[in-house]
Amino acid sequence: MKVDGKYFRSIWLEPDGWSVGAIDQRKLPHQFVVARLTSCDAAADAIRSMLVRGAPLIGATAAYGVALAMRADSSDAALDAACKALLATRPTAINLKWALDDMRATLGHLPASGRAEAAYTRAGEIADDDVAINQAIGQHGLALIEVLAATRKPGERVNILTHCNAGWLATVDWGTATAPIYLARDRGLAIHVWVDETRPRNQGASLTAWELGHHGVPHTIIPDNTGGYLMQHGMVDLVIVGTDRVAANGDVCNKIGTYLKALAAHDNGVPFYVALPSPTIDFSVDDGTQIPIEQRAADEVTTMTGRTADGRIESVRIVPDGSPVANYGFDVTPARLVTGLITERGLFKADRAALAAAFPERTAAAAE
Repeated sequence: MKVDGKYFRSIWLEPDGWSVGAIDQRKLPHQFVVARLTSCDAAADAIRSMLVRGAPLIGATAAYGVALAMRADSSDAALDAACKALLATRPTAINLKWALDDMRATLGHLPASGRAEAAYTRAGEIADDDVAINQAIGQHGLALIEVLAATRKPGERVNILTHCNAGWLATVDWGTATAPIYLARDRGLAIHVWVDETRPRNQGASLTAWELGHHGVPHTIIPDNTGGYLMQHGMVDLVIVGTDRVAANGDVCNKIGTYLKALAAHDNGVPFYVALPSPTIDFSVDDGTQIPIEQRAADEVTTMTGRTADGRIESVRIVPDGSPVANYGFDVTPARLVTGLITERGLFKADRAALAAAFPERTAAAAE
């Protein structure tokens, strides 16, 4: 995608051929800052601190983290240490483990002398594959929007609601939930996006809105508790969200608040779709109750950061001193509330049989 007319991915190999560039998402929307990652520790910190975030991008960053580790030390001990350190950064997004397992399988049988080059090659392939996957997700999701525009809303705009950021900033490029939106906009379809602010980190207000604005997609930022009202009054035609992990039975784990949107959509007959790349499906987890839910720091809730009238970036406390905080990062939406899963191989029901049939090689790998 483009930022002020210049093409960017969210992560890339720098011209020096070894260090890794990434957009520092902690600074958006008020500052566009590029970070340079030069070690495995730096990659791990980027994931942990949410300099990079979003399940597919976390996976790609972890892969590059392994490559950086192998450049410094390509021994078996270093490979094990790098994978262990990176795996510990975020517990919920399964793409992290998938990418690390892939890198370990690629490098484990190679002599130490060949690991660094192979690691960079494979990390680049994982990033490129993510772009291709998201483009395919976009095509399948676009078909849904086109049908809706032609049948239910001829001549009118299609209103799509999304939660958190499942855009190109959460992937290497295109995004998952946003890929169909960008393609629809490029095709000239009349669309409008309701953007949940997504407290406490405000990824919708700060990231999704920033993305959509740069791509010229009409959008409106709304408080997280507004979606139900909009659906009750016929102002939402379609919900598309992303996910950090999908269980084998089709349960969907995504940013906290997704479950509430699914309930509202179900009650009001609004289609609720989840866009995801296949590495986000965890066939080793039977249902959503088995997915670990990350609990994040209290200061994400107790403080807010923004730009003051005179241009300074400041953080302020918004809750009383001494009040305890619970900050669950994700919730699980039961498969029964999901209209369908939009993947790179097409649109599928959110159930065990459909997922197993669509991705038999993943099912077999999980059974080993």
